[in-house]
Amino acid sequence: MKLLRIGAPGAEKPAALVGEDHYVDLSDVVDDFDEAFFGGGGIDRIRPAVAQRAADGGTPIGDARIGAPIARPHQIICVGLNFSDHAAETGQAVPTEPILFTKSPNTLVGPFDDVRIPRGATKPDWEVELGIVIGKRTSYLDSVEDARDAIAGWTLVNDVSERAFQMERGGQWLKGKSAETFNPAGPWLVTPDEVNDILDLGMWLDVNGVRRQNGSTSTMVFDPYFIVHYISQFLVLEPGDLINTGTPPGVGMGFDPQIWLQADDVMELGIDGLGVQRQTVVAPR
Repeated sequence: MKLLRIGAPGAEKPAALVGEDHYVDLSDVVDDFDEAFFGGGGIDRIRPAVAQRAADGGTPIGDARIGAPIARPHQIICVGLNFSDHAAETGQAVPTEPILFTKSPNTLVGPFDDVRIPRGATKPDWEVELGIVIGKRTSYLDSVEDARDAIAGWTLVNDVSERAFQMERGGQWLKGKSAETFNPAGPWLVTPDEVNDILDLGMWLDVNGVRRQNGSTSTMVFDPYFIVHYISQFLVLEPGDLINTGTPPGVGMGFDPQIWLQADDVMELGIDGLGVQRQTVVAPR
């Protein structure tokens, strides 16, 4: 299944994609795609309703706003430098263990919402990433293989960053990652049964129609299952939590001269099978 949330910010309704551009409303079946939904076996519970309603063809998405495919999570955990060629373009060593940091959960926005430059920013940047959505309370997994059962699905993420805040303000990545709107996600959550090989998906990102990032999940240093297992040794993952797994080369800080996002720039990005996003960059408040 491909799950999405339709509606104005704060009033999104849970739905499932039908075909390429239709949806079926599930708001009478579940309240939201949140911790209670994932932790209570919600994905299996809605399958009969989705199958039954899909037979009628669904409702065209049209101009309806698509929100993030999950409600605000308990936490957003990110993996840094998880592509060796991205590490090289930033002048940093390939990590021997995953580098972990967090983003504020309120950075989460829809895949077509605006991205706002924060006040004082000088080096806003882009990062196309694979997102993992956790499906059950998870800690101290015994093996990497066990991580498969902990994953509710996959989603496309833009891990927007402000490099001056991140690198030049005490070296604390949280500062450069947690501005409002800095985590567009979606358009859908894709359940694992819909993806043949999560380690063979093309990834790309354009800025103003120019291809900046072009990579593949196949070149990750640490694969998604390893990442979930690894994180579970240090903290408890809750249902509905989001993990951003790192970006391939082509970020703005990797160019010579470096390229930074400006107001009115347009980012378009995608991952094979997980959909496409489009955001316009807007000036600070």
